[in-house]
Formats: sequence, structure tokens, C-alpha cells
Amino acid sequence: MPSSILISLDGMGGDHGPPVVIAGIRDYRKQHGGEGVRFLVHGDEASIRGEMAKCGLGDDLIDVRHTDKVVGMEEKPAQAMRRGKGSSLWNAIEAVKAGEAHAVVSAGNTGALMAIAKLILRMSAHGLERPAIVASWPTLRGVTAVLDVGANIESDAEQLIEFAIMGEAFHAAVHGVARPTVGILNVGSEDMKGHEEVREASRILRDGGLGLNYHGFVEGDDIAKGTVDVVVTDGFTGNIALKTAEGVARFISALMREALTSSLQAKIGAAIAMPALKAMGRRIDPSSINGGPLLGLNGIVVKSHGGADAKGYANAIRIAVDLARSDYLTKVQDSLGRLSATLELAATAPQTVTEPSQ
Repeated sequence: MPSSILISLDGMGGDHGPPVVIAGIRDYRKQHGGEGVRFLVHGDEASIRGEMAKCGLGDDLIDVRHTDKVVGMEEKPAQAMRRGKGSSLWNAIEAVKAGEAHAVVSAGNTGALMAIAKLILRMSAHGLERPAIVASWPTLRGVTAVLDVGANIESDAEQLIEFAIMGEAFHAAVHGVARPTVGILNVGSEDMKGHEEVREASRILRDGGLGLNYHGFVEGDDIAKGTVDVVVTDGFTGNIALKTAEGVARFISALMREALTSSLQAKIGAAIAMPALKAMGRRIDPSSINGGPLLGLNGIVVKSHGGADAKGYANAIRIAVDLARSDYLTKVQDSLGRLSATLELAATAPQTVTEPSQ
């Protein structure tokens, strides 16, 4: 594990650009110390240095690489790949490819980030078409990693197993769980439930000797319960689950706000309950879980929400640093090697033919 970490940042990405990126560095250092961590920020040098002066950060911490090219938040991935070379996003990823930086963080265009990262860094998992996006989901037990939440719409059994391997390594590195439990999202917990791909993935995870702490199938309500540390699903289902949860959270927040301001008595009760309400708010604050790594690449890439504030961006930086300081990539490669051996053995094993009963 490297003792000194360099994080490459897309300084122009997101809705706010340098003001949030540089303030995010400041907040990361306030919250986590940042000992041994330096930053390489790509973008408009004048804007970046102006924000550095406001935040009291100097050249001892931040190396600025100027470019006036920016990938717009609305650009299509194909367009971004054609004209994105030399942009702040492209150059930030190139720094990882060149071995200059250990990880990259961007709040920019998700599709462009995924396409350019895949083009430059390439995929490490041979079965994946695109990097898997992992979400850190607040639960009753803490945080659960859910993947994929939107990148790979359809996933076969092998890809689901790769998600399990990558999710397990991510959760151990970022959330500090030595042996994360892993479950596959399904329509029921019984072995015969679900389509063939999830049943096959479950069978291999249970019997294939991959060394994962496999729990079995979990259902939708198990995510918020925190039944397992890592929930595996295809990107279509994962994205719907994520957007549904976000919508329900906003709905409940609106109802609570309405109820707690509906009368003088309600307002007095809200004032009394304020410490508990604030504690609850901190647990579900999007800033505290901001930062979704793109798993499956030959390098560490973390996507920050485009509208994240400095606190949220600081958390995305924390995730990138934690992954860079861990053995995440090595662990994933070792596990994928065991998976390949398992699948090859299964493919070459003689098939048992059952004679029809008389």
C-alpha cells in the first residue's frame, strides 16, 4: 500500500466546478487529516488558483494542470470521446493511466466519465461491457454497497459474480468490514425463485470455492434492513431500486416537514425533538455517502454527484483515498482468477447422463 497518495481531480466537472472541488479538498483535510495525500487538479488555472487562495491552500498540496477544454454535462458519451481529448476530465483520467496518480475523482458527466475511463484505462473484468456503478446505501445497520445501479442493464451469471467480487472488495476497503456478507437481489429468498441467471450465479457463489461470505438471495426490503453488506443485481433493477428509494425518502421528508409545521403544537414538538431529527438527518444526508466508484476498470475512478457540495465532494475524495490505500485492485484480480478457474473446470467437467427410468 502506498504511503503517499496522489489523487487526480477533474477541476471543471459538475454543476459548480472549482469552487466545490477546491473546497472539497479543504473539507477532506478538516474531516480526515489528509496526511500523505496530495492533489493534481486539472482545469482553468486562474479559476482554480482563485479558489485555492479563498480556501488557504497552496502549491505544497495542489499541483494545477491548466486546460481550457471542458466536457459539458449534457454531452453524449460518443461526442465526449471524439472531442474530449485534452479536457479536464480526459487529462484527470490520463494521470492514472500514466501511473502519476493513484485514483481520479470527477463530478462531471456520468456517461462521458464512464466512456472515457473505459477507453483510457480499459476493463479488468473480461465479462463486463461497462464499469459497474456501486452505491453506498444507508441502512439500519450502517451502510450497504449495492451494485450495479445503472451501467450494465442486463447481466448474466458470470457478470453478477464479478459484481459480487468487486463489491465485496470495495466494501472491505472503504467501510472496513473484514468479511463482508454478500447477497443477490431476487424476488424471493428461496433457491428456486428468480430467473436462471440469478440462480446460476447463486449456485456458483455458494459452491464454487471463491471464498466470499455468501448469504444467499435477498429481497428489496432487505437493502434498507442491512441484511447483507453487499447487494448484487443488474443495472436495470439496481437503478430502479435506487431511484425508488430516493423518491420515497423525499416523500417521507416532505410529509414530516408538513406534519411538523402544521400547527403551533406541532412546531413546539419539533423544537423538542430537534436533536433527534438532526441526528437522523445526518444518517441519511446524501453528502455523507456521496461518491460512487466505477468498478471493473484497470484503475480507481470515483464519480461524485454533479450537484454535490464541498462536504459531499470531500467524501468522494475519501473513498478514492481509501481505495488507493487498500489492496482492492489486487484482491479483485485474485478473485477473478479463481472465478475463471472455476468456470473453466465446470466447462470441461464430464456431463452426467441420467438413464430414463424403466
